Amino acid sequence: MNNKDIIKKSTKKDILQDDDLFNRIAKLIEESKKKTYSFINLSMVYTYFEIGKIIIENEQEGKERAKYGKQTLKKLSEKLTNKFGTGYSTDNLQNMRSFYSTYSKYETPSRKFNLSWSHYLKLIRIKNTDERSFYEIECINNNWSLKELQRQFDTSLYERLSLSKNKEEVKKLSEKGQVIEKPLDVIKDPYILEFLGLPEKIVYSETELESKIIDHLQNFLLELGKGFFFVGRQVRFTFDEKHFRVDLVFYNRFLRCFVLIDLKIGEVNHQDLGQMQMYVNYYDRFVKTEDENLTIGIILCKEKNNTLVEITLPKDNNQIFATKYQTFLPSKEELKAILEEEI
Repeated sequence: MNNKDIIKKSTKKDILQDDDLFNRIAKLIEESKKKTYSFINLSMVYTYFEIGKIIIENEQEGKERAKYGKQTLKKLSEKLTNKFGTGYSTDNLQNMRSFYSTYSKYETPSRKFNLSWSHYLKLIRIKNTDERSFYEIECINNNWSLKELQRQFDTSLYERLSLSKNKEEVKKLSEKGQVIEKPLDVIKDPYILEFLGLPEKIVYSETELESKIIDHLQNFLLELGKGFFFVGRQVRFTFDEKHFRVDLVFYNRFLRCFVLIDLKIGEVNHQDLGQMQMYVNYYDRFVKTEDENLTIGIILCKEKNNTLVEITLPKDNNQIFATKYQTFLPSKEELKAILEEEI
């Protein structure tokens, strides 16, 4: 090896070392910035909570002062803005007041605020205490962005989960969020697939529906819920020289089982249920391992007859489920009315 080769090799090694040094330091700085931002954001939330407390205590000093509350906030806003800049508008001061008023009712010394101010602005507008608590827990546990929180609220996740639970289990939603312990815990009725962009009255095939879901797989996984991983589409299996295909196959890490999904653009019938039973039996006997739990089958359909489903499936069924999907946002009022009747 001549001197030129040695120099070239040495230079290349130096460049790699320099890149590694840069990448390590850059990563450290980025992580530090994230922590700093998170600290500043949480500090701001706590500060706004205390500001709201001071405002309310000030208002409660006397009825006359309360009468002129709006005017007081306007003057306070002008002074704070002059001294500290933006963020202290009259509306935002009113939000701080509402924030304290909402959360002080069940505040404890050990309570922690773990979300951004934007999240709490959304949460304080949810009047039902149990529902608000549910969404707060889910935001924290699943690291929901504000956009995801808004979507889950708009699609009535709380009501949809509540519809499959009794009164005691609904209460648990507000205390622990969504807990996955049994197959029924992952079922929603209906599933909301508005992100597919399919108008409600358009004609489309099951293949087109499947393709749309694959195109929006990340959103579909969020709609399915916690712990789902995508395995494949049109997954083929064969026995007795006959080929069968499952539309969508997932795995749930909490339940430790496969979840098979069959798509139906019309009303589900007993043949569809029988076919899903065969799919599930095959996976239980030939695919799942001994330490995994029984396979779940979900028929995602446009319409279903509950009586037909109940009669077709065994009484003790906890593996096969038929549930509706909608390609539009449901009315929260309608879902709440149904929920009130159920519980």
